[in-house]
Amino acid sequence: MNLKHLLLAGGALLGATAAQAGGFQVTLAGQKNNGMGGVGTGLALDQASMFYNPGALAMVRERGVQIGVNATMARQAFRSQYGGAERQLDNTTTTPFNLYAGFGPAEGKWKAGIAVYTPFGSKLDYADGWEGRTSLTSIDLTSVFVQPTVSYAITDNLSIGGGLVALAYGAVNLQRDIQDPAGGHIELDGTTDVKYGWNAGIFFKPSDKLSFGISHRSKVDATVKGGDATITGVTPSLQSRFQATKFDVTLPLPATTTIGIGLMPTEKLTLGLDVNFATWSRYQNLTFNFNAPINGSTVSSSRREYQDALTFRLGGQYKVTDALTVRAGGSYDQSPVKDGFLTPETPDNDRYGATAGVSYKIGEHFGVDVSAQFLTVKKRTQTYEELVNNGTANDRIAGTYKTNIVIPGIGLNYTF
Repeated sequence: MNLKHLLLAGGALLGATAAQAGGFQVTLAGQKNNGMGGVGTGLALDQASMFYNPGALAMVRERGVQIGVNATMARQAFRSQYGGAERQLDNTTTTPFNLYAGFGPAEGKWKAGIAVYTPFGSKLDYADGWEGRTSLTSIDLTSVFVQPTVSYAITDNLSIGGGLVALAYGAVNLQRDIQDPAGGHIELDGTTDVKYGWNAGIFFKPSDKLSFGISHRSKVDATVKGGDATITGVTPSLQSRFQATKFDVTLPLPATTTIGIGLMPTEKLTLGLDVNFATWSRYQNLTFNFNAPINGSTVSSSRREYQDALTFRLGGQYKVTDALTVRAGGSYDQSPVKDGFLTPETPDNDRYGATAGVSYKIGEHFGVDVSAQFLTVKKRTQTYEELVNNGTANDRIAGTYKTNIVIPGIGLNYTF
């Protein structure tokens, strides 16, 4: 048994998460944006601008409170390079949510607010007996970010804004089987320390038909200290090699920069285009530190060697009536995972997304937003020869992965 199999699961804190680029990142920060392919940096749609571009918040004339929730339902299949049955993941559903409250004078130059969102989260359960069970059997990841935000309109056409981003809560549970004929199981369970970053942006609207935005979200290191390592079912002959009860690990979440353009050809039609750049290349290695030996060692490191990646998003909305607005969009995400570095917790590849949405206003102040997304991750085959050439054959598995994700969502908003 190789200790590096533990590290496959740890990377899920990064990969299983707002599809900026790669992993199970699915940007679900605003229900209106969700229906428009995830665009938002070059637009000032509503209070969700706190996430997409804090600089645009000052241009959102209506103050308001909104809450939204999504259900991410992933289906993944795996087939070993050496044949055998196709392995299907058990059906899993997670419910990322968002909450925004924006305040300030309706005709003033500034706006402020608070945002709570869950851009990182995943739940995967592999079938019993699957070929990679000594790498990963299940993962359950939860995270909550909080962002107080301030935005100021320098002129009628130009505004800036920023927010303090706090990883307020994170929890992860990772499990795998031990590579031993007699069996055995390892479970890693821990919560992250509170960590801080920032989010800032600029918004420029030179005319009623055109707008631009740029935003930057800083890196945040997700750190687990004193997580619980539980080892069960180990044979007496191996117990002396499996004594760890605690672990520490730090996972670098990437910084992202997004440029957005908004087009308003008519009063009823709004179009948006976003291009996002994520600095995944800072994730080169994943290192665990244990308080006692696991397989004879207290430290282990696994190569990840991610590369920077781009995401392209396009979407639009059309105001059918004063109460009804419809939306549609699409996206293309480049994967940061190179050939020979694919892991079971992030069986990633380039992905394509299609979205749709609708909003209905109830009276003067209340509204309902509904969205739906479909993401397909391109089928990806990783061969044993690629693993050998990259020196990663001892902590990864050769085979073909295919993943589809369906994400319905609903939100409620109140403006004043």
